[in-house]
Formats: sequence, C-alpha cells, structure tokens
Amino acid sequence: MKIIIGAILTVLCAQPLLALDFNADYPRIPTPLSTNSGFFAGLAAQGTYFNTTQLNGHPALGHGGIPAPIGEQYLTSITSEPFFGYNFSDRIGLQLELPVIYREYEAIQSVGNAIRLFNFIHGSQFGLGDIRLLGNFALVKMDTPDFAVDWNATAGIKFPTGNADQLSKTNFPFGITRADLALGSGSYDGIIGTDVSLRWCRFFATAETRYSIRSEGAFDYQYANDLSWYGGPGAYLVRSDDSTLSLQAIVSGDTKGKDTAPAVQHGSPVSVGDTGETGIYLGPQINFTWRDEVSAQLGADLPVSIVTTGIQIVPTYRIRAAVTVWF
Repeated sequence: MKIIIGAILTVLCAQPLLALDFNADYPRIPTPLSTNSGFFAGLAAQGTYFNTTQLNGHPALGHGGIPAPIGEQYLTSITSEPFFGYNFSDRIGLQLELPVIYREYEAIQSVGNAIRLFNFIHGSQFGLGDIRLLGNFALVKMDTPDFAVDWNATAGIKFPTGNADQLSKTNFPFGITRADLALGSGSYDGIIGTDVSLRWCRFFATAETRYSIRSEGAFDYQYANDLSWYGGPGAYLVRSDDSTLSLQAIVSGDTKGKDTAPAVQHGSPVSVGDTGETGIYLGPQINFTWRDEVSAQLGADLPVSIVTTGIQIVPTYRIRAAVTVWF
C-alpha cells in the first residue's frame, strides 16, 4: 500500500507529499465556476509532515520533563481527493469531494505512570474521510482584456463518512492526539466560504476563506469550529489565447479553538487542552490553465508562525496540488 500511494504522489508532484483533520488538512480545490456550463472533475492532493513538538507554542524538547527522544516522533498525513460536479451556468455549480486519507505515525507512549519510562508506538490509518457536498455561487463576474473581477460564495455540508474510532481512544502524552489520527469526526458539519480574484493586465491577486461549523460527533467528541484562509499576489509568465502560466506568492493560515470531549466522570463536556492551534504559512504557487478545459496548481507552504495549546506536534511543511478538467 505504501509503495502504491508513494508512486501516485510522485507522479502528481514530482516529490513525496507528506501531511490534522480540521479544514487545513483537506486540499484546496479552486472554485470550479468557468465560462461554460457542464460537468467537471479533478484530483487534489495535500500533505504535511509533522515532526516538531511544541509545548504551549514553544519548542517542547528538553522542557517540562519531556524526554529527549521526543524529536523522533512524527506524523505523516496524505489526503488525495477526487472531486466532480456540474455547473448549471457560469454562476451556479454543485460539487462533491471525496477525500481518501493515509496517516502514518511514530509516537511516544509512557510505560505506567513514570514519565521517564516510555517506548515508541508505530501505526497507520487509511480510508475514506468525511465527504463534502458544496454549492458555488458567483456574486460578481466581470472580465475585460485588461481587468477582471470574480467574487464567489460557497456553502455546503460535510457528512460523517470517515472512520472516527480513534476518537474513543486516549491521546499519546507527547503531542499526537486522537483528533490527529481520526479519519472522520462522526458529525454533520456546515461549511461556508468565499473567494475573490482580481486581475489587471499581467498582475493578479486571489484570496479565499472557509469556515467549518462543527457539531457533536462520534463518542460525544466535538471538534472546535475552524477557519482557513489563503491568498496573495501573482503575475502571468505566459498569457496566450490558449494557455496561461503564472507564479504566485501565497500567505495562508488556519485557526481553531479547543475541542470538547466527555468528562472522565459524568458531567459537562470538558475542553481538550492540546487541540487549539493557529498557524500562518508562506510559500510559492504555480498556476496553469489551458483554454477553458484544464487548470492546475502546485504549491508549497512553510510555517512562519504556529501557536498551539498544550503539547502538540506541528508541521515542518506542506505541499498541495490540484487538477481540474471541464467536459
């Protein structure tokens, strides 16, 4: 299985895609409203490699009684996401997104109650994630040879199709949580978002934000609402009647509060201390289009600032790609 996944991702990105279950773990799929109505399909992939552990937003190695081998922990999460849909016009469309997730990890497990006695646990998860059904709506659409504006809105629902069994288990003590390993939340969640793109001659800028409204899921566990955003300026390197090639600087981020889970003893749900996170990333993105039939993106994100609550393992980098074809 590892060989097959690795081969697919190598073809897609010419390098391994290495990658949490909130919004930021899903690939970014460009709003597929085009000048033509009809069917479209595509494939997106995203990954982030986690191997740095933080304690309340600071490097955890050597602090608070945390053992030195904590640096040997890692989490690799790869999301490969086929999607397809139908544009009723150049202003209204519907799409279905089907994430397939592979996660592999090596985590420290305490032996008994002694924090200095531990061993390493290696494991993996693979399967369908929570699928999403989204509607896209064009609010403003203007296109001239020198200037263009596109402003779209998105609304949809996420279904509890992913395996959420990991939410019934306890966290590893040094940064990898049950929420990191679960393939699904077990909840129906609402999704709203908006995106805008501006073009002037050979220069352009895009911005997008998406907000997930979480409900209580499997094992009475509830992920916190989360917000993800990205955007930045770019320039066309090639712009002809048939194709375009552009380079863009992307600033992106994601933020979520603390999840809630049932109390150990009967009572009100309690906050899960090691699940809050706010991250900001910076990196390049290459965009390509061919006629009105194909678009593709390839980008990388490097963390600029990551602030966490409790002990959490955080990303070193993430890579993403997407291809869309209209029929």
